[in-house]
Amino acid sequence: MDFFDNHNKLFGAALLLFLTLTAFVAVIPAINNERNNAPLPTAEELSPEGVKGKALFVANGCVACHTQQVRNIDMDKIWGERPGIAADYASNTRTDFWRNTATLMGTERTGPDLTSIGSRQPSKEWNLVHLYNPRIVVKESIMPAYPWLFENKAEPDKEDVVVNIPDAFRKAQGTLVAKPEALQLVAYLQSLKQAQLPDGTPSSAFLYSKQQEITGPGNGAPTSDQGGPDGKLLYSTHCQACHQTNGEGLKGAFPPLKGSPVVLDTDASLMVSIIMKGYDAREEYGAMPAVGTNSNLKPEEVAAIMNHERSSWGNKARKVSAEEIEKLMKTLGQSNNQ
Repeated sequence: MDFFDNHNKLFGAALLLFLTLTAFVAVIPAINNERNNAPLPTAEELSPEGVKGKALFVANGCVACHTQQVRNIDMDKIWGERPGIAADYASNTRTDFWRNTATLMGTERTGPDLTSIGSRQPSKEWNLVHLYNPRIVVKESIMPAYPWLFENKAEPDKEDVVVNIPDAFRKAQGTLVAKPEALQLVAYLQSLKQAQLPDGTPSSAFLYSKQQEITGPGNGAPTSDQGGPDGKLLYSTHCQACHQTNGEGLKGAFPPLKGSPVVLDTDASLMVSIIMKGYDAREEYGAMPAVGTNSNLKPEEVAAIMNHERSSWGNKARKVSAEEIEKLMKTLGQSNNQ
């Protein structure tokens, strides 16, 4: 046949078929998706610093190890309050004509999902220390360090953001300060928060949940040998990254719990308030996020964490009960007992 012997006709037909398939499989569905989906009303626009930080996130290969998608399966419940939906990504636009980084959903979780990292870990101080060397705050971390985002100065300028790290991790004399690139990357990470659905909007359920008798009481809380929530494991999940395994914190960054007057206080109300509402009243330390509220901790889980902190590292304070903590949480308007 002349058609198969004529390369102009053959390759022309192949090109036409390719363009037609591209239009129907990729282009038209993409246009329909943009037309049918809009950002959630509660979604916040990315700041100029966050836009630069997103470019750094891509340039440093962070997307290779971190996803930004909460799947509708029970094991993803720790990454967000609800499964992700198309509207979560509708506000993203192309970086420029040539680059399409509209979504950074990722394909592999070598590191944790970052969909709501801005809510789980909003502390600028923690994020800067973590970027400089992840092993400072997470001993077992396999994440690479990014020291080139920082510099040492003999005398920091007034506007410099000083990063406090242990002496064992210092590579040079002077004061470690964050470069603008580090602050931009942190600004992007802090912006990653799962937007709330409008009132009355149903959310997809998390599927394939484990049996209650396997996961223990509460919302899948780890259990101790005594049957209640495991305070040590809960501490390692929610508190250890800042306050460290030994409870000594990091000088100039995160306060120690070992020997802390707040932890040892007979009156547990301030400690509960800090866990549930956060704390930002100490110049020498960064602001603590509302860990209990952000993680939807229940009274028995908060009590387990507190009892672990009040009885570890040489601390000897009275044990608190879940009932006592529940009353204090209700007084704060923070009860998560469902």
